Parts: sequence; C-alpha cells; structure tokens
Amino acid sequence: MKYLIDAYAWIEYLEGSKLGEKVREIIVNNDEIFSLNITIAEVISKVRRKKGNIEIAFEAINSNSKTAEITPEIAKKAGLFHAEIRQKIESFGLVDALIFTFAKEIDAKILTGDEHFKGFKEAVFMK
Repeated sequence: MKYLIDAYAWIEYLEGSKLGEKVREIIVNNDEIFSLNITIAEVISKVRRKKGNIEIAFEAINSNSKTAEITPEIAKKAGLFHAEIRQKIESFGLVDALIFTFAKEIDAKILTGDEHFKGFKEAVFMK
C-alpha cells in the first residue's frame, strides 16, 4: 500500500512516541512511502521550535520516504478543494488540502493523527 506521511505523523515518529512506533512499522513494512516537500518545511519548523535536531529530522524524512513536489495542476486542484472544504471545516488548512489532493492523485493513504482528516476514507489515523 502507498502512504503519504503528514507532518503530524513525522513529528510522532521523530519523538519516538507510541504513535511514532506505528509510523515506523508502516515505513518498515511498506515500499511506497511519500512526503511532500512542504511537509518537510512544517516538520523542520516544529523541530526548531522544540529545540530539536533539524538535521536528524531532515535526514529521517529524506531517507525513509520519497519526497514529492506539488505540480501546478495539483496546486490548482488543491486550491479548488480547499475553497470547497472550508465551507464545511473552517480551519482546514491549505497544506492539508495539498496533502489530500496529492494522496488522491497517487492513490495513497494519508498517515496522520490530524483531526482535520477525521472522516476522510483516504486517511489512516494513528490514534
């Protein structure tokens, strides 16, 4: 199965939490693990604010997943999805829309603990 790992899941993985252990198991047991470049930015920001080691975080993501860039077409689709979903979930972020759209594009499950993805069949919750 393909997985797209979001920032929430990567942070749990890096912290070595029980939820992070679930992330590790999925990484070890699946060949197709993806992360968006923008997710790297989210994780690095969080790690820096927590005074963690950004190089370890950066290397963990890059060595355990295929990083992907957002194409203009995916950006367009994500923008349309974001405008639509915000009518239902006001706090749904643009990065979440990009993650959702990319996952659908490559037929992957989103590995997350982010409540914004609650109820989405494309999401696999770690909680």
